[in-house]
Amino acid sequence: MFKDFMNLGGMANLMKSAEELQSRMEAAKESMEKTEVIGEAGAGLVKARVNGRGALVGLEIDPGIFKVEDKVVVEDLIVAAVGDGVSKANEKSRNEMMKLMGGQELPPWMKGQI
Repeated sequence: MFKDFMNLGGMANLMKSAEELQSRMEAAKESMEKTEVIGEAGAGLVKARVNGRGALVGLEIDPGIFKVEDKVVVEDLIVAAVGDGVSKANEKSRNEMMKLMGGQELPPWMKGQI
């Protein structure tokens, strides 16, 4: 019976650890939403600000590239800048979560949580 009681104590510790980890993950998510990275294309002619959750929050285009004949190029640069920003935001988010996990990769079932 004492052995069963000890197992309950271990279970309680495990549950407490899980709750603490969940709380830290929520705080990290909130922090990442406030974090921004800048993706660039065309040697900085187009810059995309992306938050740590991967959402585009701002776009800056150098006015010198606005020529009608360059429309397709500008559109391609915008797509490239947004892609660069999203990639950087994802990497930053992954690194923050790895810090939270003590340098270990997130388990596959948690990767969709960030």
